[in-house]
Amino acid sequence: MNRYKKYLINLLLPAFVFGSVTGIITSVIVTFYKLCAKHVISMSENGYELLKENWYFIPAVLLVLFGISALFANIYKRVPNLKGGGIPTSIGILRGIITFKWLRNLVGVFLMSLTTFMIGVPLGNEGPSVQMGTAIGRGTVFTFAKNQKAWDRYSMTGGACAGFSVATGSPISGILFAIEEAHQRISPMILIVSATSVMFASITAEILSPIFGVSISLFPKLSLVKLSLKDIWIPIAVGLIIGLFAVAFLYYYKAINYLFNKKLKKIPHTYKIFAVFTVTLILGICSVSFVSTGHELIIHLLNGKTAIYMLILILLARSTLTLCANTNKITGGMFIPLLTLGAVLSSLLGEVIEKLFGLDHQYYTVILVLGIVACISAMMKMPLTAIVFAVEALGLYENIIYVIIVSAVSFVITEIFGAKSINDTVVENRVEELNEGMESKVIDTYIVVKKGAFAIGKQVRDIFWPANLFVLSVKHDETKRAEVDEHGGKAIREGDLLHVRYSTYAEAETRKELMAIVGEQDYTEKIAVEI
Repeated sequence: MNRYKKYLINLLLPAFVFGSVTGIITSVIVTFYKLCAKHVISMSENGYELLKENWYFIPAVLLVLFGISALFANIYKRVPNLKGGGIPTSIGILRGIITFKWLRNLVGVFLMSLTTFMIGVPLGNEGPSVQMGTAIGRGTVFTFAKNQKAWDRYSMTGGACAGFSVATGSPISGILFAIEEAHQRISPMILIVSATSVMFASITAEILSPIFGVSISLFPKLSLVKLSLKDIWIPIAVGLIIGLFAVAFLYYYKAINYLFNKKLKKIPHTYKIFAVFTVTLILGICSVSFVSTGHELIIHLLNGKTAIYMLILILLARSTLTLCANTNKITGGMFIPLLTLGAVLSSLLGEVIEKLFGLDHQYYTVILVLGIVACISAMMKMPLTAIVFAVEALGLYENIIYVIIVSAVSFVITEIFGAKSINDTVVENRVEELNEGMESKVIDTYIVVKKGAFAIGKQVRDIFWPANLFVLSVKHDETKRAEVDEHGGKAIREGDLLHVRYSTYAEAETRKELMAIVGEQDYTEKIAVEI
């Protein structure tokens, strides 16, 4: 079998099959999910209007909220990976540091996030869409190709990208999500699977969205003024302010996380969730702008101004409540809620600039959307995704130079202060919580690439090895032909001897994952150190 035929059978064909099936199924489920979320959020807003006029319903509502809190706490205890934001959970799963049951996760995230939206907790549906896509990716492999488990994380990556793409209407941003945030590296295999999943998901969404009556785009088309060179100070100012806010926001998250998970650790989870639900209820009765996903608030800000004092109150209330909800592991995403904070802050900045410097009103909307872009770049540390998202979702193609500037400035500010991505910070806390009290082993050993193994024909960089595993060396079998490829590297071949070192909390699971890549075999632990 020649090299190109092997490449087709071992890589392109499986990537296309898994990517296409995952993309289509993800698109169907996420589009239906968007429809459900749309109606649930509308019911929630109507419910708050009803409570404003009928206060005597509040005690009954509080009783129901306590029951839901107890139910959530019990479910989280039994199924830990339903906790918290969908994107951080998916990132942990895709990197191989968090395990989960795909069907249980898919159904749980779907139902529990809708319940969260009904209550009005300021969490979004984009994160759950990504997490459901991740679950569908695993389900695709486990259902249709149980003997091809090494493709698991590739298929899940495609599902996560498809979920993001369908939820936001931004296909290229969905592909970049895999590269810039999920795996933080470029690989041909990642690109092939992600692009295939996103392509089929986008086509399916184009067909289904009109039928389901949901919008493909996250935001309406905007008519924006084109900035000139004399306006270059605007993206610089917006990037600076949003960058500093992102740094402060991360410290605020750490403080709230320390409060709930250290100082108040002994308080039952039910009461913590109920506290968040109760504050949500109180704020929602005061104004719906304080609660819900934030999507409608962004649309409102794009269409008109809000009083400065109200913007400050919204910023403080939504920042605190969103972080409290996430810290207490309530199911729901943070993508749109974080964009909402960026929109509110940049709206506030736009009004201040207009009053102080007499800037024309037509610049207001541009400042607002630049703030959203800066928020993605600074808070999520995804500058490239922010730039592409600005073009795809916000229509800033005529101001692309200024988009690049605001993205770069906000990102550099967070780098100067050493601020991490909010998603990475949440993932680290989740892993620490999951592994609390467990001991890690560091294992150093040699393994042989068996006949028909998944690794054959692939570069070391292309393979999703078990988490925290490093391939220290590859010794090619002298009886096999090891050709240097066009990139100067050598593809792994049958019979190659790999020197690997890895740390793990679950040695049996790591071995199982490694064997799915190199083929079943016994190997001896050359070094085993407990830390």
